Amino acid sequence: MRLGVDFGTTRTTVAQVDRGNYPVVAFDDDNGDVQEYIPSVAALDGDRLVYGFRALHLALEGAPHLRSFKRLLADPEVTPATTVRLGNRDIGVLRMITGFLAHVAQSVRTGSSVSEVPAQEPLEAVIGIPAHAYSAQRFLTLEAFRDAGFEVLAMVNEPSAAGFEYTHRHGATINTRRRRVLVYDLGGGTFDVSLVSVDGTSHEVLGSRGNNLLGGDDFDEVLARLAAAQARTSPADLGEVARQSLVDSARSAKESLNPRSHWLTLEVAGEPVTVDVAHYYEAVEPLIASTVTTMEPLTQRLDDGTHGLAADVAGLYVVGGGSELPAITRQLRLRFGRRVHRSPHSAASTAIGLAIAADPDAGYTLRDQLSRGVGVFRERESGAVVSFDTLLSPELRVSTSQAVSVSRTYRAAHNIGWFRFVEYTTTDDEGVPRGDVLPYGEIAFPFDPLLQGLGSSVPLADVEVRRTEDGPMVRERYTVDPHGIVEVSITDLGTGYSLTRSLGELQD
Repeated sequence: MRLGVDFGTTRTTVAQVDRGNYPVVAFDDDNGDVQEYIPSVAALDGDRLVYGFRALHLALEGAPHLRSFKRLLADPEVTPATTVRLGNRDIGVLRMITGFLAHVAQSVRTGSSVSEVPAQEPLEAVIGIPAHAYSAQRFLTLEAFRDAGFEVLAMVNEPSAAGFEYTHRHGATINTRRRRVLVYDLGGGTFDVSLVSVDGTSHEVLGSRGNNLLGGDDFDEVLARLAAAQARTSPADLGEVARQSLVDSARSAKESLNPRSHWLTLEVAGEPVTVDVAHYYEAVEPLIASTVTTMEPLTQRLDDGTHGLAADVAGLYVVGGGSELPAITRQLRLRFGRRVHRSPHSAASTAIGLAIAADPDAGYTLRDQLSRGVGVFRERESGAVVSFDTLLSPELRVSTSQAVSVSRTYRAAHNIGWFRFVEYTTTDDEGVPRGDVLPYGEIAFPFDPLLQGLGSSVPLADVEVRRTEDGPMVRERYTVDPHGIVEVSITDLGTGYSLTRSLGELQD
């Protein structure tokens, strides 16, 4: 069975490949009602870790729980060994996410709208990832899906997948005059935007921007604060259980909004309060403005001079569960005009696009961008000077079907090379990384053949770095695999001595 799986911050959605159709998979919740998602929640049931609807039910009863744990993967310090506190237990982040995805897999097999899937039949999936996820987040996500029992066919950036869904649903808007689509993807925990060029079923990402720390959760927190203020308190003063109940109430109230809503009713510590919708929209205006600011490097290419979209843009496509707030589409239409479209399945658009990518008969292809740069700080002049080299630019073309490699060859000038790698979003005029800069640890490489022969018996950190007159020829190769994970390989071309590491696994 082939699937598209969108592991979301607040909800996880799945779409099925079914003879040219891509229905969203439905699941039974604890009340026997049908929902087109599984809550991304983990909770303790006694000593047992449970997930999804059962975890959500226990969370509402005050059990130790964790929501939005996908956001943990965006933490620059997360590693395969990172743990999170749940109740009185420390649980590995990778173990928790793997357990949740195993629950998703089991739910698809035995508790969903899909006919029961035999255990021996593989769940082949194309999975989504935020466009600006770093190598560690991509590596941990891929490991978790594989360990959970999915056979991962590809990992696709979430807004790129939504671009597939746009073409599938709104293909008539694509013509020889209008071939570009701007995908605005606001999920529960992240915001991404991509500019996609479409030629039939061929898609090419022309540019991408994002914010891994902005999503629908932040809109819920704003509403929770407004409701608490109406009750003359604050979320922090309510205690953890009551605070989380208020945030849940805020999320439900937000999702009930329609363009004609004037008031929202929530419970604060068991007491009903009302919030003026206009006041709420005013309070979230800075969050919406932040998404527009993030888009500016792309929209500057599209502006027709009247604050609308250029003639060759088919539309601005609004997707993601966090984008269902009417104020978002309203503000985007004020800025960009009538060609702003919200997906009728905004919360499931990415999953549908991923399912299209999983369908070999659909014939959809994608050329994407790396979306974040990779560079290295090197020591020069026996360690007296540090310089920065850009290795892979954020605009590097990558593929979901084959690896892309970049190599450089040079003569080493020192007995030891120290490579301190970072991933970044932009550089300044002098080539120094700016914006989100994420260190990825370091590799120490012995250029001196004598040091190569010592293996690990002598730590390179204890060896003085010195210049050499006749160092070896060295090749560095940087490979971006089809999942967007960067691998580093350094080789002494004379002796054949080589080190290979994945940036997703490097640790400081």
